[in-house]
Amino acid sequence: MTGMVLATYKDLCIDAVDPERMGRFWAEALELDLELLDDGDAKLTGPTPQHTVWVNGVPEPLTVKQRVHLDVWADAYDDVEALGATMVDAESFTWAVLRDPEGGELCVFRTRPEGRPGLMEVVLDTRDVESAKAISVWWADVLGGKAMDAVEDGFSYVEQVPEAPFESLVFVPVPEPKTVKNRIHIDVSTPDLDALLTRGASVVRPQDDEIGWTVMADPDGNEFCAFVPAR
Repeated sequence: MTGMVLATYKDLCIDAVDPERMGRFWAEALELDLELLDDGDAKLTGPTPQHTVWVNGVPEPLTVKQRVHLDVWADAYDDVEALGATMVDAESFTWAVLRDPEGGELCVFRTRPEGRPGLMEVVLDTRDVESAKAISVWWADVLGGKAMDAVEDGFSYVEQVPEAPFESLVFVPVPEPKTVKNRIHIDVSTPDLDALLTRGASVVRPQDDEIGWTVMADPDGNEFCAFVPAR
């Protein structure tokens, strides 16, 4: 971490064609409580406000590999399949690759003896090893975490994000470019939008009469929503 922390982790958002179905799936997978909202969306809650996950309805079905996915802990792969996930690969790695009920990728790791099921990591694709290093440093600076490199494996990550209900943000090089809006993103709280812009973020959609937040993108083009607390 370098410099002044510009934002704090707020919560997580998942886009879904069927928020009720996906809300039930993720509530069980992440061991959170489910609230179905009057507008058709779903809200998952846990022991702290930062555990909140919003499952928001969108008209667009998943068409390409997700550029952001979740890694989760589970006692057994079968437990996640029983919730509605589909197994893709349980043999190639020390974890399993599955698809959620709408086809989105997720990785499942077996819980440690002292652990329990729930959210492990938020994983974001990026262009190459150098991009992974750069964007991990960017997010570490913004959120006050610690940027780290897994040199042998070629990815970078941010750990010790204050109040985040997961172990790390992970940045993994992939060959394919970003082509569509991410279906999973984080929300942050910030006292100063201009400071984020100066640091390299961009505005995708400013706050207006329909939304009470600013949709932004990091230097890699990953969307996130920035909330300015009321004074």
